[in-house]
Amino acid sequence: MSQAWRHWLSSPAGAYLLDWEQKKIDDLVSDIFGYHALQLGMPELEGLRTNRMPHKWLAADDPNVERVHKAFDLSAHSVALPFQADSLDLLVMPHSLELSLDAHASLREAHRVLVPEGHLVITGLNPTSLFGWRHKRSQWYQKWGYSGLSAPPVDELIAYWRLKDWLGLLGFEVKVSHFGCWRPAMDKASWLSRWSWLDTWGAKWWPILGGTYALVAVKKVQGGRIVGVSWKARRSHAKSAVSVAQRQVSPSGTNSLQRENEFESR
Repeated sequence: MSQAWRHWLSSPAGAYLLDWEQKKIDDLVSDIFGYHALQLGMPELEGLRTNRMPHKWLAADDPNVERVHKAFDLSAHSVALPFQADSLDLLVMPHSLELSLDAHASLREAHRVLVPEGHLVITGLNPTSLFGWRHKRSQWYQKWGYSGLSAPPVDELIAYWRLKDWLGLLGFEVKVSHFGCWRPAMDKASWLSRWSWLDTWGAKWWPILGGTYALVAVKKVQGGRIVGVSWKARRSHAKSAVSVAQRQVSPSGTNSLQRENEFESR
């Protein structure tokens, strides 16, 4: 995570974004159960503080970030996480895809480390919003040598529907999604507060135009099922009933036992 991104998060627009995302993620992860949870990057947001899993980590997605922030439990990159396959129950990625060098590889790595039915929480900036419009304007200004317009310092924003398609191709199922932050990303707090009425109107009339989104996706495995503990006492082998196959010959000359064996062998 670049220093420019951290600097923007300390601006009025960045604080506005963090406030909405913190409240939303607190609500989303509070009822996700398991044993191992990881937040990848962005220590300004406490993505796991309301989750009750016994083992939780905060990982740096930039090898050089430990010199600035000492709160990380480990150093990791989104395209190469130091966890075994099928080992995490929850992975929180706040803006990790936008800041990754390869968003597709980061998603594949998230799929690898999550257990079947594991949860993936992602936040991202919506290009179809006032935040996205300001980001586009900032890029235009930079081409002409003007850098006075404050905007999220990322190269490309990933649209919600585009991300949902990527997740579907990997085998994730999006369970919950929310949009927020309908105000423009103004540089001054006084101007940002003047647009506060947009949050009420935007949530009611144009929810998909929020400046940021948060979603929860679940890893699905074809033909997989969760194996739980059997609470029924097993009968002893001596007292268990033994089924006897009845030989019933059909008019075609084959018996029922033969037909069952043929079905199982297919």
